[in-house]
Amino acid sequence: MAKPNIICVDDQRDILATLKKELQFFRDHIKIYFCESAGEAAKILDEIDNEGGYAAVIICDHVMPGNSGVEFLSEVNDDDRFPHTKKLLLTGLATHEDTIEAINKANIDRYIGKPWDTHDFIKKIRVLLTEYILEEGLDYNEYLPVLDQETLYAQIRKTI
Repeated sequence: MAKPNIICVDDQRDILATLKKELQFFRDHIKIYFCESAGEAAKILDEIDNEGGYAAVIICDHVMPGNSGVEFLSEVNDDDRFPHTKKLLLTGLATHEDTIEAINKANIDRYIGKPWDTHDFIKKIRVLLTEYILEEGLDYNEYLPVLDQETLYAQIRKTI
């Protein structure tokens, strides 16, 4: 069975290296891709879709050459193949207007400024991943070690 995927997009290799280190927690249950551009990430999304996989979470930098993070996440938001994909925008340079544009155009789920707190970052990814798995209707039991238990239990209580 195809695993859910996390896609990280940032044009700075040091940020990708930090993300790779911090996302180790998810490695046994989730496949993680690291891309240096929106174009590279778009190709990964096509591969995931062609293989019947799940694009669970996209973590994307805002300011990048070519397509910005907001432009890329807007394209993902408008793509019918990824209706439940969770989108997190990372940035150290966005203005208030950029943030509003990201929310309105890309329907981002979370916004995190650089630098970020590792514990808070992992918690947000766990919540997004849990929300995705539940919305997609995947069997959450095999992903329990990396899911956010509070989010999971709250959703289970709603269905009882």
